[in-house]
Amino acid sequence: MTLPVDPLLMLAFLPAGLALNLTPGADMMFCFAQGLRRGPRAAWAASAGISAGAMVHALVAGLGLAALIAAHPALLSVIRWIGVAYLLWLAMKSLNAGRSDIPQDAPAHAFREGLLVNLTNPKVILFVLAFIPQFIDPTHAILPQFLVYGVMLGIGGFVINGAVGHLAGGAGNRLARSDAFSRWLGRVSAGVFGLLALRLALMEPR
Repeated sequence: MTLPVDPLLMLAFLPAGLALNLTPGADMMFCFAQGLRRGPRAAWAASAGISAGAMVHALVAGLGLAALIAAHPALLSVIRWIGVAYLLWLAMKSLNAGRSDIPQDAPAHAFREGLLVNLTNPKVILFVLAFIPQFIDPTHAILPQFLVYGVMLGIGGFVINGAVGHLAGGAGNRLARSDAFSRWLGRVSAGVFGLLALRLALMEPR
């Protein structure tokens, strides 16, 4: 059976992908906030949603997203402002909710939120379009290679971002013994989401 990805290119991709996953960014901060606000299980669910989003990005990039963006550059701005609005909505939810308001299906909520945050981040789209093609062998089928690299990035990000959120969630669960502290956690989470929204709003797509 022939591998869709050249083994040497895969070996070169592994350390590069790991270094990128270890770099603190919006995904890591989002999982941190989810863990702090909703606990470790929600943090892992948010990380899974983010990883699923990364794989979706790899899929659509492999299907020709670069050509679509080249034809309609305003598409990135539309996606960006949708992401800003969604992050601000999450910030308001965190600011107004107490710890007792956390839904029973918090992991499911966290997964959906992580997925949507990732899908509406044009920086991730641009990263996938700029980074993965460096490891693509044009003599092989393009889409399977994008999918393999997307899965590799997704797995690395899931472990690293989930671990960060898990640590934050463990600390939050131990410290959240009062309504006052729960409100403080909500404000911290709202601040993280607000800063992520500001960062996304100020980002200049290239």
